[in-house]
Amino acid sequence: MINYESFCLCHPVIFHLQILMHSIIYVNIICNKSIFAYYMDFLRNISRQERTTFLFHFIYSLIEGIISGILVLNEFVFLKSLQGSPYQVGMLFQFSMVVLLAAIFINEILHRIANKKRLLRRTAILTRLPLLLLLFFPRNIYEMGADSIYHYSFLLIFLIYYLASPVIFPSINNLLKHNYSTDNFGKLYSYATSAKKITTLAATFIFGLMLDNDPFAFKYMYPAVALLGILSIYMLTSIAFDTEKPAQEGSMDRRIFRSALERVVEIFKTNKPYLHYQIGFMLYGFAFMGTNAVITIFYDRAVGLSYSSVAFYKNSYNLIAIFLLPVFGRMLADTDPRKFASLTYGSLGLFLLSFPLTLLYPFNIEIFGLQIYYTLLAGVLFNSVFIATMAISWSIGSAYFCRKNEAGDYQSIHLSLTGVRAMLIPIAGVYLYEIAGFSFTFILAAILLLSGIALMMWSARKYKL
Repeated sequence: MINYESFCLCHPVIFHLQILMHSIIYVNIICNKSIFAYYMDFLRNISRQERTTFLFHFIYSLIEGIISGILVLNEFVFLKSLQGSPYQVGMLFQFSMVVLLAAIFINEILHRIANKKRLLRRTAILTRLPLLLLLFFPRNIYEMGADSIYHYSFLLIFLIYYLASPVIFPSINNLLKHNYSTDNFGKLYSYATSAKKITTLAATFIFGLMLDNDPFAFKYMYPAVALLGILSIYMLTSIAFDTEKPAQEGSMDRRIFRSALERVVEIFKTNKPYLHYQIGFMLYGFAFMGTNAVITIFYDRAVGLSYSSVAFYKNSYNLIAIFLLPVFGRMLADTDPRKFASLTYGSLGLFLLSFPLTLLYPFNIEIFGLQIYYTLLAGVLFNSVFIATMAISWSIGSAYFCRKNEAGDYQSIHLSLTGVRAMLIPIAGVYLYEIAGFSFTFILAAILLLSGIALMMWSARKYKL
């Protein structure tokens, strides 16, 4: 006869499901009647427009959470299952960011398009459907060969997928800024993002277990992402658009590039706090992008983690971030976004320092197939603060520097600068790791973040909002 308790303790799938179940129960215990009543009272007291917007925003966030949970392991899948090279892994991450370079120009085009809802839906269909091609990938890495057409096809499919970002991200900011009041903006955004984190956590756990059982499970899960991605955009476009008449409708010539650049220059000339905010984000971006692929390589080559172990670390900080998001969402409403960004930079810097510490003190234990490194576990705490604050600061921080009708412009600049630093930094980070090692790469990134903190604190003192 099989002992149930012994089976649960030794079987990694059951163990992970127990973790997830206990986490949900814990969340339920924490969210007692008084807290639940607070949220219900808050939602009842906001306007009907905000409630309707929040409903669609909430559903959109739940679906996007599932997508994020699956794609959070994307680079590790490419490195471990498809045996991609470190530079190709850097390119895969780079694609997700470099496409944002076009955001300021696409935002200028959006100003000239009347039916933005149709544009978003068409964008979703055109960029998500290519994921279905992964159904035709072979199930054996040896059938692909080193540096094969399948590796480049994988990269191309995800480049197309990420092309939707410069269209969708400014639209989200614009939609929410028009439909949420300034007082409720950060709160409602953080509630929806908390829901997204919960579904991200569940999806990552399940997908990690699937990959441990079948390293080519992505062949079926990524096509599912295609369908979910289209559905989520349909939910987003159910939010009421502002009826503002488009400027120069139908005028699509080279003047849009000049207009876009002139708009950027004018904003930076007249809004010094926003300029400093973006310089700080450039320093942060160098650190974050330069280490993202290196962290994936570290998990595989320095400590040899399994899919389940990587999913464990990623979901541990997501679980903590779920509790922190509402707190930080309310904090942003009363805090200068530059000071708020300093908290983000500092927590990321401490997280990155946990990696060289792991090389110095590689003490670890294995529990139910999970490889637990003490220093990486400590880094999870700092990364949870980073994830919670960055989810708010990167997405809606720009909106606090402008008027409602300028939200799309400011966010498009923010996104385009993300694309600028993505052109070289992810690959440069891999190159730096190869010539100088893990420790030097992570410590240099921490120094850049410290510089960003110094700039943000100076700017907040000198230029009040």
